[in-house]
Amino acid sequence: MSSLDALFTPESIILVGAAHTETKLGGIVLRNLRRFPGRVYPVNPKYRELMGYKTYPSLQEVPYSADRSLDLAVIMRPASEVADILRGLRGRVRCAIIVSSGFAEAGHEDLQNEIREIGRESGIRLLGPNCMGIYHARRKLDTFFLSYERLKRPKRGNTAILSQSGAIMTILFEALRAANTGVSAAVGYGNAVDIDEGDLYEYLREDDSTQVVVSYVESLDDGRKFLESARLLGEKKPLIVLKAGKGESGRTAAYSHTGRLAGRYEVFASLLRQFGIREAGDLDELIDTVKALSYQKPALPGQRAGKRVCILTNGGGAGVLAADECMRQGLEVARVPEERAFKLREIFPSFFSVANPVDLTAQVRDEDYLAVLEEVQEVYDGFLIIALTGVIGISLRLAELVRAFKEKTGKPMALYTSNDGVARSLARLMEKAGIPSYPSPERAVRGLKALLFY
Repeated sequence: MSSLDALFTPESIILVGAAHTETKLGGIVLRNLRRFPGRVYPVNPKYRELMGYKTYPSLQEVPYSADRSLDLAVIMRPASEVADILRGLRGRVRCAIIVSSGFAEAGHEDLQNEIREIGRESGIRLLGPNCMGIYHARRKLDTFFLSYERLKRPKRGNTAILSQSGAIMTILFEALRAANTGVSAAVGYGNAVDIDEGDLYEYLREDDSTQVVVSYVESLDDGRKFLESARLLGEKKPLIVLKAGKGESGRTAAYSHTGRLAGRYEVFASLLRQFGIREAGDLDELIDTVKALSYQKPALPGQRAGKRVCILTNGGGAGVLAADECMRQGLEVARVPEERAFKLREIFPSFFSVANPVDLTAQVRDEDYLAVLEEVQEVYDGFLIIALTGVIGISLRLAELVRAFKEKTGKPMALYTSNDGVARSLARLMEKAGIPSYPSPERAVRGLKALLFY
């Protein structure tokens, strides 16, 4: 049993600082917790009932017994009150989320050190302070202080998000939802007075609902723990790190944000490479990579696939852009071998180009894509499908043909299509088949690279 079970899968929650209205953060969190199937105990001395829950005037009034212990407390009171609240929770809960700000990030390191010591002495695991808290899709657990109207949650999926920054958490939520990528869990851990990246990596390594982990990092307290936990996680499932605070101004901003010092980025990046941990260069690369890895399983360390890519397109210019990006990403766009090309020329019109990219022109039919895939499946390691649906020969049937090929061969595949009505339907069907769709040829190439070179 993990000490973080009380955080990820609690049966009961105390909300200290519950409010009667959603104009206050404590009211938003309480409303979000109404989806939670376990027991919720709001604490507020001014009310007997809040949003249908019996409300308790103090922590001492919350029912507790040794055989029915409480799992999680969410604290939303001023920083000056948090230490006394934690003392009141001693022996009552196993974990506490401290949403409150006003600690080391605001120059009050004494308050942060005090709550750290209380947590250690009492055995309460602490998330935060100055944090968003946790979202767990399967458990219907949501302690975020943002309403569903302000921040729509992504669909349930297999990607976990870890972030020091609450703002970046919201950006990642919106970006993954727009990319039709589902989330299993999300943790905003803020100043990381106790629970840090390493602890979360260790837990998610064994979490069956999570297959991909995204980690936004500004600074570290324990570099050795981070690297070892990240290495172990990455050996079992994909981990992608996005590092902020790379320059001097960024390091200063990181300290003012979470109160944790950011070291030299060059050292950090070198260690990631040494330990085989994947780093995304920017937010766009992170989203493109995560989308691909959430739809298809990559070749893990020791099982690396090759880098030979075949581009199938019905638009020559889009194929050229994809080929250029393959070159920039270190992928090979080798010509179709002559014996394979000869067979394709026998069945295709003379104006089709069977080099690579394979240009099927505006007179393409759905089955032409499959004919190429079948003929060259053993030659290439991955395939980029470009299907511009303005032409009459492409229909939604293409998704079924490509799906059958993917299931038979297991080869990595990505799709680029346009953004009209038919294209959106085609993209949805492709993604149901496990083939990620991207809004540009270049981004599709980067997604495919993630599958070939995790």
